[in-house]
Amino acid sequence: MTKIDLLSLTIDEVESLVEGMGEKKYRGKQIFEWVNKGAKRWEDMTNIGKVLKEKLQKNTFITHVKIEKKMVSKIDGTTKYLFLLEDKNIIEGVVMKYKHGFTACISSQVGCVMGCSFCASTIGGLIRDLRAGEMIDQILQMQQDLGERISNIVLMGSGEPLHNYREVMKFLEIVNSESGLNIGNRHITLSTCGLVPEIKKLADLQIPINLAVSLHAPNDETRQIMMPIAKKYSIKALMEACEYYLQKNNRRITFEYALVKEVNDEEVHAKQLGQLLKGMLCYVNLIPVNTVAEARYEKSREEQVKRFQKVLKSQGVEATIRREMGADIDAACGQLRNNYINKKIKEKQ
Repeated sequence: MTKIDLLSLTIDEVESLVEGMGEKKYRGKQIFEWVNKGAKRWEDMTNIGKVLKEKLQKNTFITHVKIEKKMVSKIDGTTKYLFLLEDKNIIEGVVMKYKHGFTACISSQVGCVMGCSFCASTIGGLIRDLRAGEMIDQILQMQQDLGERISNIVLMGSGEPLHNYREVMKFLEIVNSESGLNIGNRHITLSTCGLVPEIKKLADLQIPINLAVSLHAPNDETRQIMMPIAKKYSIKALMEACEYYLQKNNRRITFEYALVKEVNDEEVHAKQLGQLLKGMLCYVNLIPVNTVAEARYEKSREEQVKRFQKVLKSQGVEATIRREMGADIDAACGQLRNNYINKKIKEKQ
């Protein structure tokens, strides 16, 4: 019989599980609270009886994501983690300190299938989806290590969250629970490269999270060069999905735009982007692309980034330039994991 991961269950699912074991429903809430506080051992659950613990041990397990490596930026204190999963796969996460608190950027998959040409996360492709519990435990391990509460979450690490739709939706329910980490939906950002059907499904749920869409180009021709998903869903289809999301949720959408030298950073691109987004409830997050050894792209010059922003603002589109954080510790998505894997390969040769 396959054991069930307790940390991947919602509070209702844990309650149903213990009732199926012949126990009282309230025991489910107690167990949910323990595992979402970070308990990994049955003996830590001091208000749970011996008989129930034995049943749990026989039928369930608790995800344990271990910190394999930790790096702290000397520039801004950004902390990067490599996490070792129980099947020996590696994922990564980042904690960034802001005035409003600590923000955790976590992974939703091991690797990524989307194939964006400027992103290190996609090198090696997708290995598997993460369970909801493996996403939760990234946050628990970060909190325990730092001794600080994580107040904001960004699903923007390795993987495409909407490609792992079911487990990500469970994660959102679990992390939002008052009996769990109790992180409000408005403090959670989900970043997608533009899976049109899933954006519409998410819109229908009307969960008040923040949606970030990786756009990276103002036209299909350029976007298809950078992002294979653009060959499946045109910008027109993506914008229609975003408009639908706005109709259902009335929450501002962030459009992520990674600026690549002489690819998508010219004034003509800025004007096209301004025309595309003008009048929409949104803003643009301009990101000077990180240099990835395996990619052919270069970061846009600082003056070019500022010029791009100025053109957007002149067309009535709000745009900010993302502050680079953790530059001395490979803090961008996929970089540290990719370097770690390459090192391990060389050690075996």
